Amino acid sequence: MGAYTDFHRRSIADRESFWTDEARRIHWHRPFSQVLDYSKPPFAKWFVGGQTNLCHNAIDRHLAARGDQPALVYISTETNTEKTYTYRELHTEVNRCAAVIAAQGVVRGDRVLLYMPMIPEAAIAMLACARLGAVHSVVFGGFAAASCASRIDDAKPKLLITADAGLRGGKAIHYKPLVDEAMRLAKHPPKNVLIVNRGIDKDFKPVPGRDLDYAEETRKHADAQVPVTWLESSDPSYILYTSGTTGKPKGVQRDTGGYAVALASSMEHIYCGKPGETMFTTSDVGWVVGHSYIVYGPLIQGMTTIFYEGLPIRPDAGIWWKIVADHKVSVMFSSPTAVRVLKKQDPAYMTKYDLSSLKHLFLAGEPLDEPTHRWIHDALGKPVIDHYWQTETGWPILSLAPGIEPAKVKYGSPGYPVYGYDLKLLRETDATEAGPDEKGVLTIAPPLPPGCMTTVWGDDERFVSTYFSDFPGKLLYSTFDWGVRDKDGYTFILGRTDDVINVAGHRIGTREIEEAVQAHSNIAEVAVVGVADPVKGQMPLAFAVVKDAKKVEAEADRAQQEKEVLAAVDRQLGAIARPKRVYFVTLLPKTRSGKLLRRSIQALAEGRDPGDLTTIEDPTALAQIRAALGVK
Repeated sequence: MGAYTDFHRRSIADRESFWTDEARRIHWHRPFSQVLDYSKPPFAKWFVGGQTNLCHNAIDRHLAARGDQPALVYISTETNTEKTYTYRELHTEVNRCAAVIAAQGVVRGDRVLLYMPMIPEAAIAMLACARLGAVHSVVFGGFAAASCASRIDDAKPKLLITADAGLRGGKAIHYKPLVDEAMRLAKHPPKNVLIVNRGIDKDFKPVPGRDLDYAEETRKHADAQVPVTWLESSDPSYILYTSGTTGKPKGVQRDTGGYAVALASSMEHIYCGKPGETMFTTSDVGWVVGHSYIVYGPLIQGMTTIFYEGLPIRPDAGIWWKIVADHKVSVMFSSPTAVRVLKKQDPAYMTKYDLSSLKHLFLAGEPLDEPTHRWIHDALGKPVIDHYWQTETGWPILSLAPGIEPAKVKYGSPGYPVYGYDLKLLRETDATEAGPDEKGVLTIAPPLPPGCMTTVWGDDERFVSTYFSDFPGKLLYSTFDWGVRDKDGYTFILGRTDDVINVAGHRIGTREIEEAVQAHSNIAEVAVVGVADPVKGQMPLAFAVVKDAKKVEAEADRAQQEKEVLAAVDRQLGAIARPKRVYFVTLLPKTRSGKLLRRSIQALAEGRDPGDLTTIEDPTALAQIRAALGVK
């Protein structure tokens, strides 16, 4: 690790020189005058005075050298279609879309909310917003109308872009009714909704005067040439909402210049993707991975990006590897959950296709267990690099960096600190450095490097109180994850320090689920915990106190009540947050001061020791949890 250690050390000790070098990887319309302004900790401004644009860096600057190279390849195993857009064709489509968005009165700094399935128009709309200097906020299509409405009210978009429907496993997910309901629930709905009509929803009915047809509108602007809006480096590029310990999601705000530099740098040093090569990231544009490594990262690097709509096992468990072979994929990025799904399939699929083009498989989104890491590494015969990062950081915190120096893969570890991150593993008790093989809280000494969140949208105070207040007297960014570092410097992630659970890479706050459960009229109180799941990593379990106990006396009544509670969660948050089970009890375990003993409940659900219970108010509460779970 000699070369990498020196590289990382320079990124911390000589930030200005280091990031000046990395900033040469992107196009600057106007050079920056200051590398870092850290005059107002913990708020960092990178490349101050510089002007750039994400869309220009992703498309326009490549037109001369690789205009006819595929930029985006859309593959849908749901509709059995495949479509390729060259850089020149993508440029044309983005200009048309940008003209449509501008025609709705959207200007620099305005927000545009996207609620889209995995179709090319989602990427095109993101790039079109970036071209105009508009701030896009992509809401994952699995969220319910109420969740979409809360994001509308926080971002206050001038326009919403959606589709009639998406498809998953052959089943239609109707977006239009969800959007109609979200628009009804929102206090600040946008004036217009731009809709990609795929012809899936046969009951599709546009709202007169509000809904615009995407195909019809883009035809009106078929020859549009929309000039790039040059943004100051610190101007926001997008908002992406993420769960926290409160019921209200946080709008992670990303800058423009720092993000572009971080992505360009990571494509080279971490992912080893070269211009002209192909990258296949199996995420969704609704998540940060989709923003960074389906849309912006590969295109900024001049690569071809695969845009996939479908499941990893449909039409069969070899589909991803067929895509790798057919499109000569060199860099692939997926999640531990997806690998655990593949692990259950016929192993013959892993060796059926020619994977000689593939250099690395990267995995992220949730902790990768050692057996799964070992299995996929052996099955592929390729380096499988686990790496760790967050919506908040926008790019990896922990990883190997094969583009700088080859390093040994340690199963179950996402590697060592990525350059730019001054990582500290601290004891929770006194904020001192944890020793080798000692559990600590993973923190980052600010300033956060380029590409990380710059604040919480519209709420600087929440940015500081949420992320920089865990250690009184010390200004440190908390990842809210436990970790342990071995003698070789490799870090292993042990799980969350807060009440956020990780379901198949999707972070969901227990408080959000609890509020959704309590939307049911018969629920008085509820505790939700995340418990280990062999495929998804974690799943929520709910323990609910009912107002009318008679409604859950009989087994059939309990089943009906559970069904109704789950339906309430689906309506409020979407199926993604649905608890695995809802157990009904008459009281919840609390301390004498009234604090819910979630950790003890979680331990019992996972068959572990519930820990110190000397402060519990009523021991019979825990006995009820045991009885509900069927554990002694």
